[in-house]
Amino acid sequence: MLALAASAVGVTSCTDYLDKAPNSDIDESVPYQNFRNFQGFVEEMYSRIPTVSNNEYHTTFNYGEEDYWEPQETRLFARSLDYGDYWGFTTCYYTYPSNGGKDDRRKSNIWANGWYCIRKANIGISKLDQLVDATQEERNLIEGQLYFFRAWFHYLMMEWWGGLPYIDYAIGPDETITLPRETWQECAEKCASDFQKAADLLPVDWDNTTAGKTTLGNNNMRANKIMALAYKGKVLLWAGSPLMNWDSHERNNAYAVYDESYCKRAADALGEALKITEETGRYSLLPFDQFNDLTLVFNSKALPGGKETILQENMMDYGGRWSWNMNTDFRPQTHIPAGIKCWPTANYSNYFGMANGYPIEDSAVKDSQSGYDPEYPWRNRDPRFYKTYVIDGEFCGTGGQGLEASLFTGGSDREGANPQKGCYTGLMNAKLCLKSCHNGNVRDQWACILSLMRLADVYLLYSEAAAVGYGVKQSAPTYYKTAEDAINVVRDRAGVAHVLPKFTDSKENFLSEIRRERAVELAFEGMRFHDLRRWMLITQRPYTLKTGFQFDRGPGFTQGSTENKVFNLREEVLRERNFTSRHYWLPLPNKNDTYLYEGFEQNPGW
Repeated sequence: MLALAASAVGVTSCTDYLDKAPNSDIDESVPYQNFRNFQGFVEEMYSRIPTVSNNEYHTTFNYGEEDYWEPQETRLFARSLDYGDYWGFTTCYYTYPSNGGKDDRRKSNIWANGWYCIRKANIGISKLDQLVDATQEERNLIEGQLYFFRAWFHYLMMEWWGGLPYIDYAIGPDETITLPRETWQECAEKCASDFQKAADLLPVDWDNTTAGKTTLGNNNMRANKIMALAYKGKVLLWAGSPLMNWDSHERNNAYAVYDESYCKRAADALGEALKITEETGRYSLLPFDQFNDLTLVFNSKALPGGKETILQENMMDYGGRWSWNMNTDFRPQTHIPAGIKCWPTANYSNYFGMANGYPIEDSAVKDSQSGYDPEYPWRNRDPRFYKTYVIDGEFCGTGGQGLEASLFTGGSDREGANPQKGCYTGLMNAKLCLKSCHNGNVRDQWACILSLMRLADVYLLYSEAAAVGYGVKQSAPTYYKTAEDAINVVRDRAGVAHVLPKFTDSKENFLSEIRRERAVELAFEGMRFHDLRRWMLITQRPYTLKTGFQFDRGPGFTQGSTENKVFNLREEVLRERNFTSRHYWLPLPNKNDTYLYEGFEQNPGW
């Protein structure tokens, strides 16, 4: 690993030269002398932002309890992970955050690209004195991006593998490396410092800078002040979360709780990001009628996310990588014959409570308080439920093409009718594959691009951090909204009732709603696995369960109606994960790295 970090990007020279023309030497300061050249050096780091949604044309990136893949398919890391085999991310053909030993043309290998870009950022920082032909604005832009990426790539790897050596200088080719792994919180402090340096140097919007005018309209994903502050807040909230606190204190169970001081600092940074956002209008929540536009784009005419997206995944080949094979993953063979089939779990759909703000306590039990009725399970649900799922009887297709979803027990789309490619859970995904997709021309005109951070996420991160650090009904000093206000901003967009008073009377009750709200709002966007681990819930029931619905259609069935009656609704366990504490972190991907020197050890249990 560190050997890669030291050699991945070079400004050093070899000792032996091939024969060459006398004037072929290039002054090594040329790449750094002016803004245009130096920005070209920086641009490669943007190209190394990972591709999440594409894994050699399939979609294995949701690793919480939200997905159930066809059980006989062994090439997916998602299946490997269900059986506790975390090494699968280095060997499976379809995998993220590594690339299963394949070439890196899809930019999914975080480990290799992370160290590469950290090395590159450190080289850039060491060369700032060579930037002589530049305005102060241009110098700030270059320096701010370098600090942002140094922090961001460290954070990205820490999220999967835990505390690492925080490399903040360009390691020489002949240097003996002795940098030990640091705790998560030690790394987070250095990340936060670098993110703050970036925030101090970067503008809110590159389009409003002189240098940014040359790329006007193409600056949306460039590192900026709000992005840096939001990631500073996120890394501090992660540092204050139970897993990172416990892991940073020698796994002492007394520390398996939130660290309030970190959460206060996180709320301060996130609050500042939100304050600037609201004052400038740089980002805003999309209207709810455009909710599916957060992830999907039609015919490559516009990018998804709009003004809500703060940072997106790598868009390399996005027009082709999703729009054919990957759409097939979310429809049964009766609708689209090809694909490796993936079904949203019943247990995860239960997080989508009722429109009146009440959660669903038990999918099989009628609840007079919430209004939930297992004989009418699709009625009066959180409006995001209908944007996220295809339910029994809905029509999948457009222009007279497509089929009705026959998802009841014994239906033509179920596993009983097709044990390999049928639906095991009684639901289909509409967040990553719109209801209009079918096995015709429309199927190859949709593509997906995920947000690595979007504004709704920042509101929820702030709400969590402020609730722990300052209290449910208090605000951080940098922002006027309370924790309760912030979560309700996200609910208002969806038309869901505000958090009920019974959940605002204590921090613990409120956090249960934060966890549920994050599950609903960020469903199938690759966030859940990280949340479950940092909350130390991934080893606990019911979060270890993946279930499917079984039910019979009732009388008076109407195609596409959420009022259809069903009988005998029940959940059946499809898979239970047997996770232990070793499953909090992935193993370091290259076993030989852990023998480089004393102090750089493998994660516990691997």
